[in-house]
Amino acid sequence: MNIFDNISKSTSSFSSSRLMIKTAVATSILLASVASYADFNHSTWDSLLNKNVTMTNGGKASVVNYNGMKADKSKLDSYMAATSKVSQSEFNRWSKDEQLAFLINVYNAGTVELVLTKYPSIKSIKDIGGIFGSPWKQDFVTLLGKKRSLDDIEHNLIRGSKRYNEPRIHFAVNCASIGCPALLDDAFTGSKLDKQLEQVTSKFLADSSRNRLKGGTLEVSPIFKWYKEDFESNWRGTKDLEGFLARYSSSLSLDKSQTADLKAGKTKIGYTDYNWNLNKK
Repeated sequence: MNIFDNISKSTSSFSSSRLMIKTAVATSILLASVASYADFNHSTWDSLLNKNVTMTNGGKASVVNYNGMKADKSKLDSYMAATSKVSQSEFNRWSKDEQLAFLINVYNAGTVELVLTKYPSIKSIKDIGGIFGSPWKQDFVTLLGKKRSLDDIEHNLIRGSKRYNEPRIHFAVNCASIGCPALLDDAFTGSKLDKQLEQVTSKFLADSSRNRLKGGTLEVSPIFKWYKEDFESNWRGTKDLEGFLARYSSSLSLDKSQTADLKAGKTKIGYTDYNWNLNKK
C-alpha cells in the first residue's frame, strides 16, 4: 500500500467518525425534544370521564355520576398518585400546552376527589367548606413537590404564573356546579389542547340559559365579571371583554350588526345568576 492509499483510508475513516458523531448528536436532540413534548399519560382520568360524565344540552353542559366515580375511587387515587410524582424539573421540560393540560386535569380530578369526601350528603361543593371555610382553600392535592389547594392550582400555577395567558381555562377547570362550564368527558391533552379549549368555550357561550342577548343587554355568566382581567390580557389581540365575546359571536347567536355594536362598546353587559348546586347525574 502506497502513501496515497494510507491518506485515502485515513480520510475515509475520519469522515465516517464525523458522520457517526453527527448522527449521535442529532439522535440525542431528537430524543430530548420528544421527551420534552411527550404527553403525560392521562388515560386513567380519561377513562373515568368517559364512563362517568354525560354531556347534556348538545354538549353545552354535563352531569357527573358521582356514585360511579366513588365506585372507581381506586382508579382516581391511582391517577392522583401518578400526577403527584411529577417533579418540577420534569414539568418544566414539557411544552406549555402539555403543562396547561396537566394542570387542568389535576384541578378537575382534585375537584371530584374533594366532592367524594362528602358525597352524597352535600347539595353543593360549597357545603364542604362550611360557614367559615372554603373548599377551594384546602391543601389536599400533592403537586410539584408540595400540598396545594385548588385555589393555588388555578390562581397561582395557571393564572398567576402569567406563563399561559389563556382565558379559555375558565371554561375548562370545573367547580362541580351547575353554573360552571361543563366538565368535559375527555381528559385534556397537550396535543389537542387548543381544539379542546375552543370546544368548551364555544359550547359554554352557546348555552342561552347562561349567556344570551336580551333586549339591548348581553347577559353573560358572572365568570366574565369575576375574571374580567383575564379577558383583557391581550390574548390573541383581544384587549377587552367585548372583544373576547365578539370572537364568539356565532356561539352567542349575534348577527353582524349586533357584533359590530358589541365591538364598539355600544352593548350593555349584564350578568346571569350562578347555580352552585352540584352537577350530579
